[in-house]
Amino acid sequence: MASLNVRAALLSVSFLILALGMWEMATQPPAAQEAMSEYELLMGGADQESRVPPPTAVLKVAWAELSNPFYDAGANDKGIGIQLAYSVYRVLTGYLAAMAIALPLGFLIGMSPLMYKALNPYIQVLRPISPLAWMPLALFIIQDSDASAIFVIFICSIWPMLLNTAFGVANVRSDWVNVARTHELNPFKTAITVILPAAAPTILTGMRISIGIAWLVIVAAEMLVGGTGIGYYVWNEWNNLDLASVIFSILMIGVVGMLLDLALGKAQKLVEYKE
Repeated sequence: MASLNVRAALLSVSFLILALGMWEMATQPPAAQEAMSEYELLMGGADQESRVPPPTAVLKVAWAELSNPFYDAGANDKGIGIQLAYSVYRVLTGYLAAMAIALPLGFLIGMSPLMYKALNPYIQVLRPISPLAWMPLALFIIQDSDASAIFVIFICSIWPMLLNTAFGVANVRSDWVNVARTHELNPFKTAITVILPAAAPTILTGMRISIGIAWLVIVAAEMLVGGTGIGYYVWNEWNNLDLASVIFSILMIGVVGMLLDLALGKAQKLVEYKE
């Protein structure tokens, strides 16, 4: 197993070096066809052709940003650490609010066929709506861009958790529930001691899907509402035509998304069980 992990790591690093090398070679500026005139040199002339920056330029930006990630030089000039912190705060706030509603409601739907039939039409209508489609309505009603972004995270996070919780609860083995009944456990104690542990892996799967969707949506939401956050940072650097910073921020989005997924992946392993 250790040998496999080492070989996989070496292969992964090899792919990275190969990709970076190809990227570096593909983004080198072409040789000038003719020398600039004395007037062009005096005017600070340079090759103005737009091109994707090479990885060396991105690494310079990464070094500059990560060496001081929490600087604050005003409304439109904050470090990458501050921008990511704003985004993570919004994601976790909306995500926890969705969890507080989705988990108990999912339990209710999973344990009651009547509630499932009554609520399923509303779920099926609301679930396919793009989270960003709610943004104009949220901005009008809430009248606060930060709270509106949190609401969008809430509305996109709730459905995977709700559906996976309902599915996990509904598919708990009936003989386990029957054993709880023979011990005369009340419905609440049955739900906590029997159904919740059995449905936990499915519930954590829904939570893991939700956090991934929430992190995707917050970037787009912050591009719309502006102010702070990693989405705003990407859009602001694009407006400054700083493609190296845009690529760096895209990589940081991927790293933070991976860490959020890994955290819930670890939690999911803790509740796995073998029959």
